[in-house]
Parts: sequence; structure tokens; C-alpha cells
Amino acid sequence: MPADLNNLVLFYSALKGVRTTSEKPVEQKKEETQAAAPAVEAPKVEAKKEEKKEKKDDDFDLFGDDEEDEEHQAEITRRAKEQAAKKAEKLAATGKKAESLKSAIVIDVKPWDDTTDMVEMERLVREIVLDGLEWKASKLTPIGYGIKKLQISCHVEDAKVSVDDIQEKIEAIEELVQSTDIDSFTKL
Repeated sequence: MPADLNNLVLFYSALKGVRTTSEKPVEQKKEETQAAAPAVEAPKVEAKKEEKKEKKDDDFDLFGDDEEDEEHQAEITRRAKEQAAKKAEKLAATGKKAESLKSAIVIDVKPWDDTTDMVEMERLVREIVLDGLEWKASKLTPIGYGIKKLQISCHVEDAKVSVDDIQEKIEAIEELVQSTDIDSFTKL
């Protein structure tokens, strides 16, 4: 055989699974090791596999009660109550009030067209009164084609006022307001 074809023959024999070396094939090695192993070990392995399958089948119950989940949820609520009680005791001991979280929000209020009375729209928006809502500065910002939007800022107490509620109340002024967007939202 020519020397330059030797690599090609080795490659082809590797693809066919035929070994040209003196090494034994993997299947033959497995058969020899299984024949040399004692016959007693095979039933143990099969018994262990059957036990594992039974355990897996027992652990998986689609329609059973989730007692562990209920216990876990009960533990979470118990710990949350303990933490809230500790926090309340700590605040009472120091004499401080619980901090109310506030946010600064800038809302874009967009009119229907360039003929919309922006001063009237701002007046109606400022008439919205909610507990925990405080209106701040406003300005008119050009959008394009002569249309301006109202950018109005406000401070809200997070526990009392929802931003969605504010937007819904502003959008309820349908004759002047087309839509609203949150321009910025900052926690204070």
C-alpha cells in the first residue's frame, strides 16, 4: 500500500468501526467484564433501580394535596408577621413615625389638536384632588406642527395614591385630553 494512502485507509476503517490496531473493540471489552463479574451483583442493581422507580412514582402525585406548599406559605406569613411586629416595636420605642414613601412624577398630557385650550386643560388637571397628591410646576412643550403638550409634575405618597388612578382621572377629561404618559418617575 502506498504511504500516502495510509491515512485514508485508517480514516475509512475508523468510520466503519473496524480497528486496524491490536486493541480490542469496546463491545468485546464489555462482554468480557460482564462475564468475569459475579452473577450475584446483577439482581442488586436491578432491585436498586426498581426501588428508585417506586420512590419516583410515589413522589410524583398530580392530584394530591400540597401539604408542603401550605406549610411553607404558613411559615412565610408567620415570619412576615414577626418582622412587622418587631418593626412596630422598634418604631414605638424610638418614638418615630413610620416613613411615608413619596415619589416625584412628571406626566405628559397630550391634547387632541393645536386648537385645544391648554390653559383650561391645566386648570382641569389641577382640580383633580386626591389624598396624598400634590401638584407642582407645569410647562408647555412643543411636540410638532404647532401642537404643544402639558408637562405637569406632582408629588404622591405611594401608600395613598396610584399613578394609574391619576392617569385615569386626567384621561377622563375626554374633550381636551387625548392621552397621558409618564415622563419621569423618581422615588423621594
